[in-house]
Amino acid sequence: MAKKDSFDPDKLVLSKQEILGFCDRVLEKWNKNPTKNAKSILAMTAVKASVVWTDDESLRAIWSEILNWTFELLYENAMAQGDKEWVNVRKKLKSKT
Repeated sequence: MAKKDSFDPDKLVLSKQEILGFCDRVLEKWNKNPTKNAKSILAMTAVKASVVWTDDESLRAIWSEILNWTFELLYENAMAQGDKEWVNVRKKLKSKT
């Protein structure tokens, strides 16, 4: 994955190749135990196919929402656990927007 010049979690954009690379890494991991991971492999293969056929603009919008949601879940989890260090990191990240 190419290094971005600046990091803004609310505007993080992944390229189609980066998303496909992610899918490939997950599939490679799961293919080490294909019997156990058969359903997950099938689902990730479908995700990968949808990425291949989706235009770049839509992918940016979809994955930006997924990543924003993930950051919010991490933040809420940190708050619930009283993890002050993570809370401060997230506040710093949010203040850069």
